[in-house]
Amino acid sequence: MQHGIHPAYRPVVFRDRVGGLTFLTRSTATADRTVEWADGTTRPVVDVEVSSASHPFYTGNARVLDTAGRVERYHRRYGRGDGAGH
Repeated sequence: MQHGIHPAYRPVVFRDRVGGLTFLTRSTATADRTVEWADGTTRPVVDVEVSSASHPFYTGNARVLDTAGRVERYHRRYGRGDGAGH
């Protein structure tokens, strides 16, 4: 790895604005704001819109599509499509 051409890889706090989850990880992301972490150190903080705390897939709030109902509604509206020309 060449010196001087890569961004700094350091501990960064990511904070979910909706779910309230905060986690510390290493990243090259830059941030203008800082937050005091649980160990007393000041870390840069990056606010994110979606994380595992607020994403519908992970929280179980995902909408389930009723594909069987859609298919039946299509057949009622446009026919079975069996080639008979109805």
